[in-house]
Amino acid sequence: MTKDNYLDIAKIAIKAMDSKRGEDIEVIKVSDITVLTDYFVIATANSNTQLKAMADEVEYKLSEAGYEPHHIEGERSEWVCLDYIGTVIHILLKQQRGFYQIERLWEDGEKVDIDDIIVKD
Repeated sequence: MTKDNYLDIAKIAIKAMDSKRGEDIEVIKVSDITVLTDYFVIATANSNTQLKAMADEVEYKLSEAGYEPHHIEGERSEWVCLDYIGTVIHILLKQQRGFYQIERLWEDGEKVDIDDIIVKD
């Protein structure tokens, strides 16, 4: 898989989460500051039901595109992490996102402009 695939994975995940009304979706390119992954995609869900729906939709849409997760963590919790090696997708309930502030941990990364991917109301 190439680095272009990692950005494609992020874009597909963004569209999937946006279709389920995910909020505050952000993408941070971290390939220059860590070997863990190339991109973090972070989104907020307003309920456990929405969180599960978003995670399921991401997994479904990525599988449709030929991408399978390396690992999934927290499927029955308040924070789901879908690891696609070069792209790691975090979906958190609002309270957990505020508490963990993942964006602040990776603030040295490069925020990716996703305005052309998100559907505006």
